[in-house]
Order: sequence, then C-alpha cells, then structure tokens
Amino acid sequence: MSEKNLLQTATFAGGCFWCMVKPFDQWDGVHQVTSGYTGGHIKNPSYEQVKTGQTGHYEAVQIIFDPLKITYDQILSLYWPQVDPTDSEGQFQDRGPQYRAAIFYHSEQQKIKAEQSKQEVKNSGKFKKEIVTEILPASDFYPAEDYHQDFYKKNEKEYQEDRKQSGRDEFITTFWN
Repeated sequence: MSEKNLLQTATFAGGCFWCMVKPFDQWDGVHQVTSGYTGGHIKNPSYEQVKTGQTGHYEAVQIIFDPLKITYDQILSLYWPQVDPTDSEGQFQDRGPQYRAAIFYHSEQQKIKAEQSKQEVKNSGKFKKEIVTEILPASDFYPAEDYHQDFYKKNEKEYQEDRKQSGRDEFITTFWN
C-alpha cells in the first residue's frame, strides 16, 4: 500500500478560512490544508456567492494528513482552540451562517471522536455558555479560489492585520491558553 493510500481527510469550519490554515499547516504529518466551501446547496460556489450567506456553505478547511504521524485526535485538539465554540452566529468579527464553526466527519470513527472532543470541551469548564459547534457529515468540498489558498503565506501583512482586527487572538489567549 502506498503512503498516499494511508492519508486521511479532516474538514473543519471556524470562521474565515484565512485564519484556519496556519494552525494545521505547520505540523509534521499534515500534507495539505485547502481553504474552501462545504455544506451548501449549490455546486461549485464562488466566494462571491458564499459570502452572501445564502448558499448554505461554510467557509472551511480540508486537511489531508498522515495518521501515522499526526492522529485525528491531535488534529481535533488543534481545532478547538481556534474557535469560539459558543457562537452560533459566526466567528469573531465574521458574522453570518458561512462563518459558523463545525466539524465535518468523514467516517463513523471521526464522528465518535469529534463528539467525544466536544464533550471534553463542555466538561472543561472554560465556557459558561452552551457549546454549539456542530458536528456534521462531510459533504462535497469545493476548493476556494487560488488567491484564498495559503493566504497567511502569500499576504502576510494583510493576514496579520485581519487576525488583529478579528479579536480571534485575544479570545484564544483568554479562553484557551
């Protein structure tokens, strides 16, 4: 069996996908992180369509990883500190259904692990509000336009400014560190 056959997929939504690539991209065993759209009702949507909030899509990242180097549990543990799991209206400065947080499972095992990790977040006592991050079956994933891919590398200054304005880093420091 080739190494490519061993690779697995994880898909997460956590607000603007620009901020969701870097936390996963830097780990050994992660082969690729693609920004895109999932969960909607039209085929091959554009950013212009998704940003209206009318297509049902989430901005998401799809992660291709080698489970022998980084496990799905480890990837879940990287996911949760990137989001406000109590916000059902978007994430940080990004508001609307396209910016909601969600875990999209690709197998029954991923579903079980995602539900267990959500329960751990609930039990942690970090949050007074209900944990509302959805756990949903994976559906068609459409890669975003090229200019959205690896945004943090290609547009470092704009990426840093967007993160600073979003309130994401302050939230992460307050609740997760």
